[in-house]
This record gives sequence, C-alpha cells and structure tokens, in this order.
Amino acid sequence: MEQPGTTYLLVDGENIDATLGMSVLGRRPNPEERPRWDRILAFAGEVWDAPTRGLFFLNASSGQMPMGFVQALLAMDYHPIPLSTQGSEKVVDVGIQRTLAAIAAQGHGDVLLASHDGDFIPQVAELLRLGRRVGVLCFREFLNARLAELDGLEIHDLEDSIGAFNAVLPRVRIIPLEAFDPTRYL
Repeated sequence: MEQPGTTYLLVDGENIDATLGMSVLGRRPNPEERPRWDRILAFAGEVWDAPTRGLFFLNASSGQMPMGFVQALLAMDYHPIPLSTQGSEKVVDVGIQRTLAAIAAQGHGDVLLASHDGDFIPQVAELLRLGRRVGVLCFREFLNARLAELDGLEIHDLEDSIGAFNAVLPRVRIIPLEAFDPTRYL
C-alpha cells in the first residue's frame, strides 16, 4: 500500500493512442510523434509535489504483450498492467474504473488520469467529492465534455502543459492569447 500523499498516474494507453492517431494526426503516429511517457510521469510527480506511482493499463486480450514497450515502461518506472478478457468488456476501462474505486476506498491518494474517456465520470466525481485532487492529462479539445465539467477537476494538456511530444502536433484548438506563440506558425 502506498503512503498518504501519493499521486497515482493512471494511463489509458489505448485511449491516448487512438485519440492521437485518429483525431489529431489522422494516421498512425511516427515514433517522434508519440508521447514521451517519461515526461508525463515526471510531470505527475511535479504537479502536486508528491511521490508518484505510474500505472499503465494495456489490453492483452489477444494473449500477446508488446514486450519491447512493456520493458520500456518498466525502465521508466511505470507499472504495466496488462489485462485480458474473454468477453466484450472494455478491459482497460474496467481496470481503470476498479483502480479509481480502490483509491477512493483506501482513504488517501490523488489521481492524474491520462484519458479523454467519459466512462470514468462516476469514479472521478466520487474522488472529487471525497476532497481528493484529480486531474486529467489529455488533448483538451477531445476531452469528454461531461468529464471536463466536473467541479474541481484539473485539466492538463499533454502537448501544451506537459510538453510530452518532441514534434509539434497539427492541432487546431482555441489558444488563450497569453499562451499564443506566433513563432510556432512561422
């Protein structure tokens, strides 16, 4: 069991990858366009200045694991969680929902959730009701609108807030004037 004050980083890898590929790029990402997961874990520890436990959820229902990626996650200090099912359940979502509920039940721990998915609204709302700090790491323009409306939820953009990418992504989104950098477009 983790100590009080721990930040849990729960990564919905399927959701982040699908959003990046289908919604942002419109194709499979090149290696330089993929998130730098080490930067995301470092950000998670800095945002609330707390020890961090990175849990990276993977769908292993095919019976196969991407061992190179799993080894890379382990080297970055993530805990890969390869889940499988014989049914049609959204195995990663169910795993994250159960983990969020377990964090709420243990009486301590804050959460950063890397996902755009609205399937976690009940669990996130419960953590916020309990007074926990909860943030979402995402592409802001693709975050589920109902999740984004939860009072007290912090939203951190993967590209703008965290700098999780080596390449500038071709995103079209609303830019606050104070954050506008015209050199990006020159």
